Amino acid sequence: MELEGRKVIILVEDMFNVFEFWYPFYRLKEAGAEVTVVGSGRTDTFTGKPATEVRADLAADRVNADDYDGLVIPGGYAPDQMRRYPAMVNLVRSMVEAGKPVAAICHAGWMLCSADVLKGRRVTSFFAIRDDMVHAGAQWVDEKVVVDDNLITSRTPDDLPAFMREMIRAVGKMRV
Repeated sequence: MELEGRKVIILVEDMFNVFEFWYPFYRLKEAGAEVTVVGSGRTDTFTGKPATEVRADLAADRVNADDYDGLVIPGGYAPDQMRRYPAMVNLVRSMVEAGKPVAAICHAGWMLCSADVLKGRRVTSFFAIRDDMVHAGAQWVDEKVVVDDNLITSRTPDDLPAFMREMIRAVGKMRV
């Protein structure tokens, strides 16, 4: 399995897109990664749309970016909740600054905006947050998946196969 020995975080908060959470969760496990679900710490269980629950393994303020090889941020409206918690924003910033793969799909680009990691980066997202990403300094393009160094971004659940193919490739390059 190509990700044996790798550890990847998936962030969660209420109103996560169920496809954008569960597809990466199981795809990473299938590839052999150890997946840790990280929430805000506000509660242990988070509800997606429509009404799917996920239990966090850890709160963001208890996570050390050095212990992980990559991070996935699902979309939905969860990123608008996530960015209200400095520990979650700091975790994203730490992972990006450490050069580790960070994958954001749909509205997850809001977390990249709040983490202030988009200046000069080429990205995509759900079209409705394009202006937010551009104002944060990104070059926004309308493509299925965009890889800019360690940032991997996609637009919608339809893009999940390409999104996860690139994320698995990037995490697979990390040293164990």
